[in-house]
Amino acid sequence: MSYRLLSSAAALALTAGVAQADYSLTILHTNDFHARFEPISAYDSGCSAEDNTAGECFGGSARLMTAIGDAKARTNNHILVDGGDQFQGTLFYTYYKGMLAAEMMNQMGYDAMTVGNHEFDDGPEVLRGFVDSVQFPVLMSNADISGEAQLADAIQKSVIIERGGEKLGLIGLTPQDTPELASPGPNVIFTDPVGAVQQEVDRLTEEGVNKIIVLSHSGYNTDIRVAENTTGVDVIVGGHSNTLLGDMDGAAGSYPTMVGSTAIVQAYAYGKFLGELNVTFDDEGNVTEAAGAPLIMDAAVAEDEATKARITEAAAPLDEIRNKVVASTAEAIEGNRDVCRVMECSMGNLVADAMLERVKDQGIDVALANSGGLRASIDAGDVTMGEVLTVLPFQNTLSTFQITGETLVAALENAVSQVADGSGRFLQVAGMSFTADLSKEPGSRVSDLMVGGAPIEMDKVYGAVSNNFVRNGGDGFAMFVNADNAYDFGPDLADVTAEYLAENAPYQPYTDGRITVNQ
Repeated sequence: MSYRLLSSAAALALTAGVAQADYSLTILHTNDFHARFEPISAYDSGCSAEDNTAGECFGGSARLMTAIGDAKARTNNHILVDGGDQFQGTLFYTYYKGMLAAEMMNQMGYDAMTVGNHEFDDGPEVLRGFVDSVQFPVLMSNADISGEAQLADAIQKSVIIERGGEKLGLIGLTPQDTPELASPGPNVIFTDPVGAVQQEVDRLTEEGVNKIIVLSHSGYNTDIRVAENTTGVDVIVGGHSNTLLGDMDGAAGSYPTMVGSTAIVQAYAYGKFLGELNVTFDDEGNVTEAAGAPLIMDAAVAEDEATKARITEAAAPLDEIRNKVVASTAEAIEGNRDVCRVMECSMGNLVADAMLERVKDQGIDVALANSGGLRASIDAGDVTMGEVLTVLPFQNTLSTFQITGETLVAALENAVSQVADGSGRFLQVAGMSFTADLSKEPGSRVSDLMVGGAPIEMDKVYGAVSNNFVRNGGDGFAMFVNADNAYDFGPDLADVTAEYLAENAPYQPYTDGRITVNQ
């Protein structure tokens, strides 16, 4: 499959009437890496060494190292940038915080990155440690950090770098709602991206810079809005929405997406792709051609041996985390698939309760946990992080979104549609209760649905939390794909569950009749 975006005809159309451009630049980019230093599966979860040897894995720092080196060798003028969210997602982050990310990015030769919301997960202090450790600027234009001593002298709004004898202006963006997504503290004030970008563009232009690239951890739709409502922005390298662009299945748009003369790119997430955009500018700094592709980091990309050895070394202490006792439970927590895929179970209640507790102050009413994501029970007594990870091994993240009561009913009908087959789509829930009569016709099996103790209202909008797999249509939940105000990149579900267990230790497993299944 070809991943090249612009056909030569389209490229010629873009350059029609323009004199031969005298400056070309290759922009290599990543975003939303989320501590995936080891290879991942086709489903973005962990991938075993055996499967990696068999050629079934993607990404990982060792492949990225090779691919970046090869891409740099193909051009004599390049930059390597990141669209944010290097932090959070695996035990590597839990153990090393930002230090391993800093080490790898330094070795790969990054030129700049923007701050993602997850860079604030452990507050300004941890972000400052990362900024001090990297050998490139970390940028964020749409935040007033003057009141935060940890960051005030460390993060710039924009920076000017030189490549190939020309000045490039790089501007950073982070989500305006970061206070709702992470822990930046009270001293960082976030602002609208459009005004922040335009202010920096104007300042850079006054300094004689006419080639401007925004590194934006704000999401594909916000990037389009910024492109439509600013002047002077040539390229936006995106992140946050984990958007795949290109001509492959599942892509949300073209690579690059052109808004006027602004080229917007993004490269999905987790190191599964390396973005490669080739841009040509005329003497006035106008984009005359923009073409490229997200390059997939599959088994065809050899792993750099030195990097692979370093990641293996870094992984060794993680066993300590897996063996760490994080909580205790008064009784065994039932997570057997033969139970959880056909009825309410205590593991399902634990996970759904933990999800809802984590986000209930964000206007979330109900939690929906697919039973296929519950992979084991937990014995009575001490609970290790390894046990929690055995129950929840998929590195799924919390997803919040809004749906109508009608959509919630449709989701529950899907959930109970294949109980006889032991399907993992059966939902464990919190914040609600319902009855399923399996003797009735499919589509009419759910009744007595209560949310927060009140009968469901079909036209009312409810806040829901699930995991990113379910929210994106996994297990047949297609009705969630276009849900309103969806955010798929919350904390890891295993971490959320472990923290909930710890807060309620010794945990008392229970069922309370929230799900009734009649045969």
